[in-house]
Amino acid sequence: MKRKQLTPIALIFVLAIVLLIFYKPKTKYHTLHGETQGTTYTIKFEYYNRIDLHSKITQLLHKFDLSLSTYDSNSIISKVNRNEPHVKLDKNFKKVFNKANEIYHLSGGAFDITVAPIVNAWGFGSGQSTKVDSLVIDSLLQLVGMDKISLEGGVVVKQNPNITLDVNAIAQGFSVDVVADFLERKGVENYMVEIGGELKTKGVNEKGNIWKIGVDKPVENSYIPGENLQAVIQVKDMSLATSGNYRKFYEKDGVKYVHSINPKTGYPVMSKLLSATVMTRDCMTADAFATSFMVMGLEKSIMFLSDQNDIQAYFVYSDDEGNYKTFMTPGMKDALVREMD
Repeated sequence: MKRKQLTPIALIFVLAIVLLIFYKPKTKYHTLHGETQGTTYTIKFEYYNRIDLHSKITQLLHKFDLSLSTYDSNSIISKVNRNEPHVKLDKNFKKVFNKANEIYHLSGGAFDITVAPIVNAWGFGSGQSTKVDSLVIDSLLQLVGMDKISLEGGVVVKQNPNITLDVNAIAQGFSVDVVADFLERKGVENYMVEIGGELKTKGVNEKGNIWKIGVDKPVENSYIPGENLQAVIQVKDMSLATSGNYRKFYEKDGVKYVHSINPKTGYPVMSKLLSATVMTRDCMTADAFATSFMVMGLEKSIMFLSDQNDIQAYFVYSDDEGNYKTFMTPGMKDALVREMD
């Protein structure tokens, strides 16, 4: 029997179907820059849909500020701090509060969002600084402790109405998670979301390589990120956050006061630990633990990490002679690309 030959039109039709099955539209990496939460952000992602995501991300971050920014008098957290009645808490506020409470207990109280009055008193918060002495600190310590506050029936319940909250040490990391989740819902498979130095990655960069992130050397008065690098870390489908005292501090009467406040003592931390870089799955957790470790100090942090498998850390500290030294967990050693001299 004679075989039937495909007509030119049929052949074109078959080729068209094959192309539709195997052809992947050429994607493009976009880079977005902007300002939020008193800092800047950079978002890089692969996306071929023509829908404008920048405006949607801007709206998302604005909504985030209306929930958790202590610098916005109309935000939910500001209303909670003023004890306004019938404040409706949104899901962002509840998630941050619950995670903060979790890390408060895990860190033995080193991480505490009720430390706001003392942070303000020292001049590092959104409130007015005061003349600090032991009597002031002892008084303010009565308002500190997450065991003095709870969520009950969707309402914040305080043991003392003067208790106020400051979530700056965790909210920025969570805002990274919020943007990353948004991108994933839009089908984005490769991205890097960075807000104020805290970041999350997924997939690969434009060159097809795993994202490589620089960790700044803790040099005092170094305000330009990336100007002096301490190390380069490969971040694959993980989050990274860094906390340090080399940028936020002030000197008065010859004494240097750093922004890491110990919630138990009410005083700025005096420690050899200069910076803590933490890698975890979600950026909210990384952000909170980076702050926790700066409060806990080098020895206690290393001891804490010995029992943790899901938290990787890179510490920069000074020895007795003032030289830079580093400590890395095993997982961070695997992710390390190189260290600088």
